[in-house]
Amino acid sequence: MATLPLLPESAPKLVGIARLAAHGESLRQGHEVEYFTLSVRSLLNRCTGVRMPFTWTINPYRGCEFACKYCYARYTHEFMEMRDGLDFEQKIYVKQHAADLLRQELRRVKPGEEIAIGTATDPYQPAERRCEVTRAILEELSRHEGLELGIVTKSNLILRDIDVLQQVSRNNRLSVNLTITTLNVNLARILEPRAPRPDLRLEAVRNLNQASINAGVICAPVLPGITDSPRDLEALVRATAEVGGRHIFANPLFLKPCSAAVFLPFLEEEFPHLVESYRQRYKDRAFLPKTYHQRLSQLMARLRQKYGIRNSYEGYERRTRPTVKAETQLELF
Repeated sequence: MATLPLLPESAPKLVGIARLAAHGESLRQGHEVEYFTLSVRSLLNRCTGVRMPFTWTINPYRGCEFACKYCYARYTHEFMEMRDGLDFEQKIYVKQHAADLLRQELRRVKPGEEIAIGTATDPYQPAERRCEVTRAILEELSRHEGLELGIVTKSNLILRDIDVLQQVSRNNRLSVNLTITTLNVNLARILEPRAPRPDLRLEAVRNLNQASINAGVICAPVLPGITDSPRDLEALVRATAEVGGRHIFANPLFLKPCSAAVFLPFLEEEFPHLVESYRQRYKDRAFLPKTYHQRLSQLMARLRQKYGIRNSYEGYERRTRPTVKAETQLELF
């Protein structure tokens, strides 16, 4: 199979992950999405971000077909010398020999250090149906005990792996997080064009908990002026409670330049009245002011209490605990 000519012959010599990506073999092409193999030297990556509550990350793929307009992970393709933000959703790299690598690397994990699966790509995106890299990783994890594990996904494809998830959770602490940004199906379709519908994700939460797998919801990112009204957030918390979700938490939009290059044109088309406000608020920063985080954290805490979701996954909120007076509205603009 021919490889994709990523750069012209006159380009500088590629090294590291960029060189490996350039030698990936094409697996399939369709819907303007191409899949490539990717030989990697390591699967388990130490997290250096001070805002992250986990120590290690595992991403079975590079890139994500779901094409979420706000996705912060687009920058990861830049390591492979791909500067067009759309490459992240159109060129998907499938990591090879993932389970074998993980088997060798798990000895690096110390007790109490959490491993997060799916922080920069969705582990259950369409490629997983055929490639089953995530399932192979879970099968390897099921052979170990005493691990702290978290999975983040937007896909109900995770239900395919209930059997191995049950095996993993018997001897390890496992938490599954279905990302839901809105219950509005039409809004979700334009925000997350190729991801499963919100109702399918909620049903996945129900089925996982019925199978004794700890599952809840991440509402992230919360989009100011689009998905952050208290009424909409309350509807999501209520829906999570109704399906038996064990936890729900929320984080505001994180907008790096590579993400803004895709997200701002999307705003211009779908929400033109918000464009200037976003440009000003994110002009010199990737994060919103701390007060916005605090108000959001307070609101979610009250809603969890109201709907009886007491076991919130507090690790992801430890840096946004409320310290200011409660407010009934989230006012950013």
